Amino acid sequence: MRKKFLLLLTLLLAVSLLAVGCGGANEEPKEQAGEKSGGETFNLLMATGGTGGTYYPLGGAMADVWNKNIEGLNVTVQATGASVENIRLLAGGDAQLAMAMNGPAQRAWNGAGEFESKALQDFAAVGVIYPEVMQIIAPAGAGIKTVADLKGKRVSLGPPGSGTASAAVAILESYGIDPDKDLDKFQDNFADAARKLKDGQLDAAFAVLAVPAGNVVDITTATPVTIVDIEGDGLQKLLASDPAFTPYEIPGGTYKGQDETAHTVSQWAVLYVKKDLPDDLIYNMTKVMYEHTADIAKGHARGNQITIDNALKGIEPVEFHPGAVKYYKEQGLM
Repeated sequence: MRKKFLLLLTLLLAVSLLAVGCGGANEEPKEQAGEKSGGETFNLLMATGGTGGTYYPLGGAMADVWNKNIEGLNVTVQATGASVENIRLLAGGDAQLAMAMNGPAQRAWNGAGEFESKALQDFAAVGVIYPEVMQIIAPAGAGIKTVADLKGKRVSLGPPGSGTASAAVAILESYGIDPDKDLDKFQDNFADAARKLKDGQLDAAFAVLAVPAGNVVDITTATPVTIVDIEGDGLQKLLASDPAFTPYEIPGGTYKGQDETAHTVSQWAVLYVKKDLPDDLIYNMTKVMYEHTADIAKGHARGNQITIDNALKGIEPVEFHPGAVKYYKEQGLM
């Protein structure tokens, strides 16, 4: 009897050990979603822009492609006031990734302009996403063709804290226009500004958008538009005071009512990140961003303008993240 009891006990122990070793008959090894076995999951917040602009939907398309191609990475996007606010969110640790124009980022690094009270350098560049084109939109019937014609008009400069508003002020001041004294000033996001332009509630609006911009095309369903020219002495003063700007031409016929080439300026939309993110992670994100542009373009057409040929333009004096540097060296760009 004692022998039978010991045999039964031995069998029970063996079965228990087998169950523990196998994790149960139908159980899979437990890992967090998206985590490599033995790896680390990164949940990153990406600061973008207003929902009516380019940053927010393009950022969502980029995040989707990163999440699908890099294990252990989960990027979510946040609608924000765009460039200036994004740099502050990034430097303050409230976001780990940010899309921003190169001009505000350079001023933050140097402690100039809207960052004069305190330089911010706790961030690094990954690379250029696409050209940011300043488009001063006016209904064709408003008679506004040059920046000087904006005096006394109802003009939206862009949301407070945005790169659009910052660039608008720099442009106006280069032409001797005080935004607070010489304009009936508004600070709408471009979705609201576009609606007001269609309804006749604004005479002009500044917008930093890709070309062609869907919201501008939408305005032309109600009224043809003029792209106000940025040229002459004012342009030269602007370029001398802020090297982040580059002359840019919008071909005639891009928008209904805009029959001739429009002369304007552009900056660059850049991906910036927290300095302390791991090198391997940023290397992989850089690689995916430039090698999966067709996939990004499926989510937002501006993905077609992400090109490694522009990757290094307009970044200095902001430093590149070491993970991005590794990728560019592999590509022979550094």
